[in-house]
Amino acid sequence: MKIKWNGHASFTITAADGTVFVTDPYDPSGYGGVLKYDPVSDRADAVLVSHDHADHNYVDGLSGSPKVFKSSGQIKGIPVKSINTYHDESDGSERGANRAFSFTVDGINVCFMGDLGHQLSAEQIADIGSVDLLLIPVGGTYTVDAEGAAKVVEALGARLIIPMHFKTDKCDLPIAKVDGFLAQMTNVKELNVNEVDLSSDQLPASGHEVWVLNYAC
Repeated sequence: MKIKWNGHASFTITAADGTVFVTDPYDPSGYGGVLKYDPVSDRADAVLVSHDHADHNYVDGLSGSPKVFKSSGQIKGIPVKSINTYHDESDGSERGANRAFSFTVDGINVCFMGDLGHQLSAEQIADIGSVDLLLIPVGGTYTVDAEGAAKVVEALGARLIIPMHFKTDKCDLPIAKVDGFLAQMTNVKELNVNEVDLSSDQLPASGHEVWVLNYAC
């Protein structure tokens, strides 16, 4: 599979058979244009939308006629499981609900956390299941912060982690840079690319690795 970080919480994941998943496409004009990333315009078969905020649900910008997932379903024989979580630590009373998604691409169990704002319950961890690749927000304010994200990584036993939803030169939101999260972790690789090829034999045999991608948009 190929995985590209578009920016913010948006990734494009392309399976070996050509099936394309896009997570949380953002509207560059949303919230007064606080995101300066270029639009995500990839052709998608499936779009995973964690919640209906403008910086996460701009499906109209994509090409093709993608199937939009806001709950569990299936695309081209690939089951996609939605796990109900929250955007805050108050059961959604501050910022609403959030959906995490777990699915398997080319033998790799992927978990996309959306705007997770709290620590996971034992039931949620069991629902997510085994995690090979974890896509997790780390910037705080609206989501778990660096320390909180590190605790989620440990709770899930994730093998490979790619951080998202952190401050960059194209993000004017009041969130933190990735550095605080990286300081919490070991085996960090700053790859200086925006897209990588990933196969199951590249996953660490024990422990975890953190791969930091550049934004593509």
